[in-house]
Amino acid sequence: MMPRRTKIVATLGPASSDAKVLSRMIEAGLDVVRMNFSHGTAAEHGERVDLVRTLAQRAGRAVGVLVDLQGPKIRIGKFRDGRITLQGGEPFVLDAERDLGDQEGVGLDYKNLPKDVRRGDTLLLDDGRIVLGVSGVRGSRISTVVEQGGVLSNNKGINRKGGGLTAPALTEKDMRDIKTAAELKADFLGVSFPRSGDDIRWARDLMREAGGNSLIVAKIERAEAITALDEILDASDAIMVARGDLAVEVGDAVVPALQKRMIRLAREKNRAVITATQMMESMISNPIPTRAEVSDVANAVLDGTDAVMLSAETATGEYPVETVAAMARVCIEAEKEDLIAVERRRELPPADVEEAIARATVFTSNSLNIKAVAAMTQSGKTVLLMSRLPTTVPIYAMSAEEGTRRKVTLFRGVYPVKFKGARDPEKALNMAEDELLKRGAVQDGDYMVLTIGEPYGKAGGTNTMKIVKVGEHRQA
Repeated sequence: MMPRRTKIVATLGPASSDAKVLSRMIEAGLDVVRMNFSHGTAAEHGERVDLVRTLAQRAGRAVGVLVDLQGPKIRIGKFRDGRITLQGGEPFVLDAERDLGDQEGVGLDYKNLPKDVRRGDTLLLDDGRIVLGVSGVRGSRISTVVEQGGVLSNNKGINRKGGGLTAPALTEKDMRDIKTAAELKADFLGVSFPRSGDDIRWARDLMREAGGNSLIVAKIERAEAITALDEILDASDAIMVARGDLAVEVGDAVVPALQKRMIRLAREKNRAVITATQMMESMISNPIPTRAEVSDVANAVLDGTDAVMLSAETATGEYPVETVAAMARVCIEAEKEDLIAVERRRELPPADVEEAIARATVFTSNSLNIKAVAAMTQSGKTVLLMSRLPTTVPIYAMSAEEGTRRKVTLFRGVYPVKFKGARDPEKALNMAEDELLKRGAVQDGDYMVLTIGEPYGKAGGTNTMKIVKVGEHRQA
């Protein structure tokens, strides 16, 4: 059976921190865990990461760790009674200097909001459930009229329609959390609300200063990020199509086309991409997904996303294991259609030798009925490049580096293999063949492709591709 190519990212929380539950989630197909640093302490996150890695090792799997930074708290404050109900046409005040809120107004965690808005702007609270029209701004006070009412409770998020809030991508808390992520040897670092490539480079510099080497994931959730998408992609290692806040800022009807555009651009620029937000929301309280959710996940797979992500479904939901299993099932079925196989790479020359080898490997694999690719890699770069190209041939990233094996868990169609190799290159190639035989990826008489860097055993890029008929080395 062909292994699932699309990866599953699942958020850990109270519902999924028990060892038995988490072990079953790994068995069901979990590839990467997301640690949401909006909640919990550094010590709690450390305990969860340790548990994940222990259980993954026990299962003989590599599981990546994504640390997701909280980002700026663009939120209202708290209410005296916890919540209020707003009616259309009522006046309502947002005041940066106010303490507890009531029916007339509420305070702001984001103190610079009065500087960012003006009369005529539209503010969207609680993911757009509450709509306020700005009628005036004076000092710390923003006077509004309720355009769409409803229940409003403590600390709900605020978006300005069309974007334009000036909050920096990294807060003081985020900077501390980057150090924690480096200490945890996180494989991926999610940067919330970036507006430019500079925000991503800033996060990368802080991660390197802290001694970490996480791949940087830019979460696309601001209107400004769409305008700066090319430069953000160039500065990052991966992006997340964060459809919640993005839909509030640009409008929900715009997001599906943007999702397709972002996935396409990420693949063209050799970046990984995660599609996220409400993918199986109903499974928070139901054991099966809706038909619309199944279609949503399947369409992301058909678009060519590297990974699909679960949030509250696995963090606080009642069916975390069943949700992972359902998502895996949908991915496998969608991959049978393989619509991205019609995709054509831009007619550009390869950037370097590694990209040339990656293209040649995929072309050969698609043309000669190759059953598997065994890529010996130290950094994971070559397998990333292979995974950007349309193919159904499984790519096995054979590496002695534990960090590399965890990082490739995010790449579509790439499977990490613990592989120490041998000093003699021919012996190493034979060992790789034996490993794939043991896994059932190939059988005697099949053809496979091996990629390697020569001289073998020294740091450097992949520069060699070899086509091998399985079993011939044992007959020689």
